This record gives sequence, C-alpha cells and structure tokens, in this order.
Amino acid sequence: MKEIIDIFKTITKIPHCSFHAEKLKEYIVDEAKKYGCEVQTDKYSNILVSKGKPNICLQAHYDMVCIADAPDIEIVEDEGFLKAKNSSLGADNGIGVAMMLYFLQKYENIEALFTADEEVGLIGAVNLELRIKSKNLLNLDSEEEGHIFVGCAGGVEIFGTKEIEYEKLKSGYDFYQIKTRGFQGGHSGVDIDKNIPNAIKELVFYLNDLKDVKIIKIKGGEAVNSIAKNACAIIAVKDEELKESENIAVKKIENNFDKYIRFSDETIKMLCQFAHGVRSFDKKFDIPKTSINLAKIEQKEDVLNLSFFARSMDNNSLERIKKETFCFLQSFSFTPRSEHQFPAWNPSINEFSKKVKKIAEKYFENVDFKAIHAGLECGIIQDKFKDLNTLSLGPNIYFPHSNKEKCEIASVKKSAKLVEEILKEMQ
Repeated sequence: MKEIIDIFKTITKIPHCSFHAEKLKEYIVDEAKKYGCEVQTDKYSNILVSKGKPNICLQAHYDMVCIADAPDIEIVEDEGFLKAKNSSLGADNGIGVAMMLYFLQKYENIEALFTADEEVGLIGAVNLELRIKSKNLLNLDSEEEGHIFVGCAGGVEIFGTKEIEYEKLKSGYDFYQIKTRGFQGGHSGVDIDKNIPNAIKELVFYLNDLKDVKIIKIKGGEAVNSIAKNACAIIAVKDEELKESENIAVKKIENNFDKYIRFSDETIKMLCQFAHGVRSFDKKFDIPKTSINLAKIEQKEDVLNLSFFARSMDNNSLERIKKETFCFLQSFSFTPRSEHQFPAWNPSINEFSKKVKKIAEKYFENVDFKAIHAGLECGIIQDKFKDLNTLSLGPNIYFPHSNKEKCEIASVKKSAKLVEEILKEMQ
C-alpha cells in the first residue's frame, strides 16, 4: 500500500487549510475524472464521486487544521512514523483522502464523498446537497486502529464579544510582552482529557499573580477546535519585577502606550475561573461525556472576542453546557452566540458494522465497537439519509491538530488492507 503514502505526500504539497482548500478540491476532481468516475460538487465545496452501482460509500474530509508552518508542510519519516517539521501533518484527514483516491482507481461499484471544512464546524456535512446512492458509508476519519467507531459527540461553537473600553494610562508604568512557550496544543475533543495545558489559561494565571496589571493587547489560541498552543499579552505594570518561567517568556518593551483595556482585571479573573476541560465522564465508553475548550481570545476592531468549543455524547447535556456558557459570558457583559451546532451520533450496531468487525478481526486483535469524544461526520450524514448504515475506522494518528502530529506507517497499511477487503465484500 505504498501508493497510499505516496498520494498522501502529494496531498501535503497542496495547500488545504480549512476555508482555503480550493487547490486540493481541484486536484481531487481532476484525479477522479482520470479514473472514469462521475463527479458532482455542491456550493459548499463537497465532492461526490461514483463508479458503477455502488453499495458502499467511502467518506473523508479534505481540509486540515494548519498549525505553525502549515500549509508549508515538510514531511519526515522517523522510526516508522510520518511527521512534519514544525507544523501539523494533516494526516487528519489526508490519509483518508489518499485511501479513497487509491481505491477509486482500483474498484468499480464504489462511491466516495469528500466533504469540505470539517475542521471548522463540519460545515460541508451539515450543508451537504449531494445524494448518496449507497446503503453503507465507511468514514475514514478515526485515529485508532482496530476499533470500529459507531458513535460520537455532538458539538457547538460558542462565541462571546464585548466592546473594549479604553482608559488613559498614567505615568510610571513599565511595558512588557508576556508570551507562552513550549505548549504542545492538541485536539479539543480526543485530547481534552490528557491534561494538556491550555496556553490561554496559563497566560492569565501568570497575569493574575501580578499586583497591578493593565492589559494593552492580548491574543491566544489558533483554532476553535484546538487546545491553545500560544498566547501573548502586552501589559503595563508599576514597581514590579517580572520573572520568566519554563513556559512563560518575559520581554521588556520601550514603547510608551497611552491607554489600556479598562476591564483588564475583570477579564483576567474571568478566564482564570472558567472551567476549561472535561465536565463529566462516560463510564460505558470510557471517554469524556461532556467537555468545553477555551479556544481563542483576540482583539479585533476594538472588540474583545472569545471562542469556545463544547462537546457532549448527549444532546441534552450539550444544550445545558451551551446555556451555562451563555450565562457565564453574560455575567461578564459579553454578548454570546453559537454556530455550527451538530448532534451526537448515538451508537448503533447493525449488520454492516458486524460484517466489518468480523473482517477487522483478521487484521487486529481485540477489535471492539467504540464511541469517540469528537465530531465525526457520520451522525450528520446519517441524519440526512435515514436508511444509511454508517461507521468509522482509520489508522493510528497521534496528536492531531498540533505540531506533534504523527501517523504510523504500518498502521496505514494494515487499515488500508482492511478497507480493501471490505470493498471486495461489498462489490
């Protein structure tokens, strides 16, 4: 299955950050037409490819979370893993895309759905206008080999905005840049229970320990569905010696700023007390049940913007944490709103999933059905096509949405063999 790795390497050379994946869309369409496929697209940039009379549809999203140097990705092979130099790798979900292109060349009676902008609210899947012919859908966006995923968390993006009030800064203050360093970031769903430090939280904890701090500027986080890796603030302090730490860099600035954010102290205390992370646990599936990620803080046109991502395996709990976060924001005079809410995918075992499990047991030990505390497109697609049987699988991918992301090459090859046997069974 070396061809799949080669296709993936080609994909990494084509920019495809969320909202900016037009070139990869063109590549997928062109390749599919070369293979003699019927190709359809919709206004949300989804791509549906089909050959013959398909009974199974492979599905993956073709955008990626771009961290650090991405989309300029330099791949490194190291001890059996694919990695990227100082950037996210895009194995999530580029490996799935590569598998689909590979199998479209080899098989008749196959369908493939490439969805757009999954990483920024499952936008393509939510707005899908294309009609799937198949009765079975195999999503290739899971990241643990040997597991068959039959359920996932629902999610919602939550935003808070507040107009910035400035106050004149008196004389006698020193100015500093406070910047986090050494944080790894991570996926706000599958990594939320791994005790990965949130750079925004660590920045405001540092600021909270100062005696009299005035915020001039503040910014942190990279994407709404990533645990913040970077955060930075320009501050004013008086008569205080600032100390660096392993994760906090301090740099004195000679600029003379004349104003600061009036509600500096209130904002620091607000973010310190916000309960970022897991709120409850699902014992049945041994995963978080409900969580929320403090994702971003930024100033834009004299407005302070906060971004959060809430997830839950239960739709009622998702509504509850959304309401709680709205109330929290309102108590600090922020105006809340939500976007891109999608439902939880309730676990279900059917004949298709049983058949896949039986095949998977030839390649992996201890194959089981699992649910994941992240948003998979299966639930949304199944909600649109009520009779569709859906499940998800994939190779081992570690630390997605971070510059530590890596993908196990041997696992890609085993997972591809599994998918190929499933396709043969479904011809």
